[in-house]
Amino acid sequence: MSHVLLATCSALPTGEPGHEALDAAFAVRGVEARWADWTDPAVDWPAASLVAVRSTWDYVVQYAAFLAWARSLDQSRLLNGVDVFDWNHDKSYLAAGLDDAPTVPTRLASTPEEFAAAIDEFGTTVVKPRVSAGGAGVIVVTDPSDDRLGKPVQSHPSYPYVDGPWIAQPLVESIRTRGETSVFVLGGVAISQAEKMPASGEIRVHEEFGGSTRPVPLSDEAAAVAVKAAGAAGRLVGRPLDYARVDLVEWDGALHVSELELIEPGLYLDVVPDNAEAFADLVAARL
Repeated sequence: MSHVLLATCSALPTGEPGHEALDAAFAVRGVEARWADWTDPAVDWPAASLVAVRSTWDYVVQYAAFLAWARSLDQSRLLNGVDVFDWNHDKSYLAAGLDDAPTVPTRLASTPEEFAAAIDEFGTTVVKPRVSAGGAGVIVVTDPSDDRLGKPVQSHPSYPYVDGPWIAQPLVESIRTRGETSVFVLGGVAISQAEKMPASGEIRVHEEFGGSTRPVPLSDEAAAVAVKAAGAAGRLVGRPLDYARVDLVEWDGALHVSELELIEPGLYLDVVPDNAEAFADLVAARL
């Protein structure tokens, strides 16, 4: 029987929400899978046939240690791999672009001059730390003299203050009405789609801020953009990705990439339980 370790964090010792569906899917396939805290020194990671990073959602406040841990593993037994994690953990990749995959306009910002230039270009501007997750540190500004710019911000119940450097993007107004769409791409194939809506008065779609998630049929447009984005990321890191969650928003009349989740994207198993079957198939194939 193959032995798979599913990396999680201390706050989620049994795995991500809805993990029961994934546990069952592995069992049906004869795969022994166990959730393990990536920070636990007692875990024998080299003994695993395969390591899949799943719910290591504390990595953003200790990303250097996380990358060092991932680098210490046998890369042939780690899905996606540390080079993918290293490239993806910093949102500056959005400013560099994803070949011909449409991406929400993104500018790097650290100095007052760079913030002012972004606000002059975009008007109402969303500023977020380059290393962050769950909507942590996100602010919306219209004035380059806003005293929040360039300072650590605490805006997430699970994280302490998060700091820069930052990226700046235009406020995508459709987030309030259409929300954000997430497409799961496993082994280069788009398999499912979920729609995330923010609470009234919010732009963050995360549950911590009142957002909601529901499954929707996989659309041809969303699948095409997501597969194109995942393929572009694979070319940039030098090999095809094992998995990706591609977050999309409607900008300028078409779907654009707002973010790529290539490290520890939640599978939304509590909302889209069939994702467990597809992920278990991916792991079984890699084994």
